[in-house]
Amino acid sequence: MSRVTKNQQGVRIRLEAEEIALLRVLMEQLLGLLGDAPGKDDELASLGIAENATMPDDPVLARLFPDAYRDDGEAAEEFRRYTEMGLRGGKREAAETVLASLGSDVVLDDKQAQAWLRALNDVRLALGTRLDITEEWYEEAEKMSAADPRAPMFAAYDWLTALQESLVRVLW
Repeated sequence: MSRVTKNQQGVRIRLEAEEIALLRVLMEQLLGLLGDAPGKDDELASLGIAENATMPDDPVLARLFPDAYRDDGEAAEEFRRYTEMGLRGGKREAAETVLASLGSDVVLDDKQAQAWLRALNDVRLALGTRLDITEEWYEEAEKMSAADPRAPMFAAYDWLTALQESLVRVLW
């Protein structure tokens, strides 16, 4: 199991090979979900403005990019138009930071540690949405058979939660 500590060099995370592989796959999937950054030839995009910004149909993307104004669709769309590209870029950057620093003995500075926290949170939100995690999920997971096809993803979610909590504890 991963171990998170803090010393003079920064935040140190020791990961097993299986944990590295899992994080790599999850971060790559998150990047795929977020999509590519817009091309440099898109004039509005170069300013961080989306031409067509609407609430995503995918429940995971809707969870990662919720409406700012739930009771005012027009205001929500306008807000999304000016903010979503920057938010997507930040989420991409955090996931790329995790991928770039992955190894069995990772040492992170404060900025990298914050990026790890953001990326872990995004992956947990994505998994939690796909698994329909509720307040009672631990009870459901305890009753779940190892043969249940959801069991590995519940285990991944649980491990990500523990890793994120360990990281939070050493940072604060």
